[in-house]
Amino acid sequence: MAREGAVAHGRDVGSILREVARMVRESDDPRATALAELKETEEGDPFKILIGTILSQRTRDEMTSLATERLFKRYKRPEDLANARPAEVRELIRSVGFYNMKTKAVIAASKKLVADFGGTVPSDIDDLLTIPSVGRKTANCVLVYGFDKPAIPVDTHVHRISNRLGLVETKTPEQTEEELVERVPRRYWLELNDLFVRFGQTVCKPIGPKCGGCSLRPQCRYYREIVRPKQAAAAGVSRTSRPGIARGTNPRRETRS
Repeated sequence: MAREGAVAHGRDVGSILREVARMVRESDDPRATALAELKETEEGDPFKILIGTILSQRTRDEMTSLATERLFKRYKRPEDLANARPAEVRELIRSVGFYNMKTKAVIAASKKLVADFGGTVPSDIDDLLTIPSVGRKTANCVLVYGFDKPAIPVDTHVHRISNRLGLVETKTPEQTEEELVERVPRRYWLELNDLFVRFGQTVCKPIGPKCGGCSLRPQCRYYREIVRPKQAAAAGVSRTSRPGIARGTNPRRETRS
């Protein structure tokens, strides 16, 4: 059971998520995630969320959106995709990374749905995990975006941001999911993935995060332990490297001849 009082340096999870939502909304690039767009355009069709999530792995959102739009114009049901020609699917999803492997994956997943689930995506996580290429993150994405069932999908953004903010201290996404399920009240589960992914794309980036414009700096372990010491060290170097001022000298003392 989640601990209602879970906090990160004096701030509860709810207030952190509200602040993340505000920063995402006010960012220079307040885009929706590929799965949020897919949920809206496809009315939360679990099959399309499932296939879209498989395609999204290690791929930028805009490329995922392009691939899903093209694919679902041609194949609308599991039965259609299960019987698709791989060459045709490959051409339609060419914009995503590893499209050869993903062609095989989405066809195999569709065949499994038809053979074992009557062409219907199951809403139980154990059943979802029996589908080829479906791990916990993909299964949880289907639950959240396809069925509106509370779950916490943990991708690289969620894993990174949760550790940076001190919500968890973990090494793997699987450990992060386990800890977040314990620490985050269930009422926040549906929104957490979407907010953290958008936050990771716009502000808390993996490389070059925009710490200067982030209001969560006081709660951020990454800022305190990594960014701020680097800034202090750079400022010290700058002060001692000004022209005419050598390290260890007093610029106010005059040299007597």
